[in-house]
Order: sequence, then C-alpha cells, then structure tokens
Amino acid sequence: MKSTQSSSNLPGERTNRTTGLLFATLADTTWRLFVPTVGLTLLGVWLDQRATTRPWLMIAGIVIGTLLAVALVRRQMQATSTSGSLGGRP
Repeated sequence: MKSTQSSSNLPGERTNRTTGLLFATLADTTWRLFVPTVGLTLLGVWLDQRATTRPWLMIAGIVIGTLLAVALVRRQMQATSTSGSLGGRP
C-alpha cells in the first residue's frame, strides 16, 4: 500500500533536519565568537612583538575582537529571529 504522506513530512526526517539546523547554527555562532576574538588577539600579540608596545596592541585586539564578535552574533540572532525558528521553515 502506498503512503499518502510525503517523505519530507515524516517525524524522523523533521527531527533530523531540525538537529542539523541546530548544529549548523551552533557551528556558525562558534566561529563568529572564536575567529575575531582569538584572531585579533594573536594579531595584537604579533604586532606587539614587532613594535615593542606590549601589551597595548594585544589588549586592543581583545577589545576589538570581542566587539566584532558581539556584532556578528547580534546580526546572526536578528537574522534568525526575522526568519522565524531555525531555518525559517515550519
């Protein structure tokens, strides 16, 4: 007997899709926090060694990286909230 339900509406597939979207959102948030903060901190350390300005450029890297991370996560949260729940699909 043929099923009248489409394969995309099966409960297991919906759970898998939601889990996948949740994982993608978490991975996206992680890079938005990690890359600017750590990257600019390391850049500040390297520049401090070159310019002998320890620890000022490292501190500037931490501050700018943190502000950039907050702005990126805020933008992600706004995009998620405007599109509804994860992925914007019911």
